Amino acid sequence: MKLYFAPKSRAVKIAWLLEELELNYEIEKYSVGDRALRTPEYYKIHPMGRIPVLEDGDVRIYESGAIVQYLLARHGNGKLMPTVDHSSFPDFLQWIHYAEGSIMQQVNSLVVETILLPPEKKNDVNVARALKLLKVALGNVDNRLQDRDYLTGVFSGADIMTGHSCYGAKLAGADISDMKNLNAYIDRLLERPAFKKARSL
Repeated sequence: MKLYFAPKSRAVKIAWLLEELELNYEIEKYSVGDRALRTPEYYKIHPMGRIPVLEDGDVRIYESGAIVQYLLARHGNGKLMPTVDHSSFPDFLQWIHYAEGSIMQQVNSLVVETILLPPEKKNDVNVARALKLLKVALGNVDNRLQDRDYLTGVFSGADIMTGHSCYGAKLAGADISDMKNLNAYIDRLLERPAFKKARSL
């Protein structure tokens, strides 16, 4: 398998999952915003010039949530996900998709407004709105963790997806100082050897 990867991007969660599943893979490494991602050659790999992309034999797949589900279904051997008839399966699906559906949209806005745009183009209204919506989204995760260590009760692919997004939100400047459950959760995730390895790539 080959992972098209950049540090401090969504590709980290894919490397994390590959490490958790103890799968062999190679990395094609880029940086965020790398000009090499905007070449005709790379557009053949990802038509929007983005990462991550996973190649597995004849399969080429992008979108981080799709890659996570693909790896668990094809290579997980029952690890890190409940069976479809298990009572936690609907929650597993919900929290897999919560990352992109509810958290990362606001993180993206923050990154664009506070890092990528030049000062004269930054919009404080957009930043304030993103922070407000992110606070609500992360508060929901904090509430979910009130009586459990992980989103479905046990560590799963849902924690790789949404847990990584919570970590990214904190790095982007989200105020979670009053969310003790979420802070403890992020700390637990950061201690996982597979996540440490993925962050060091």
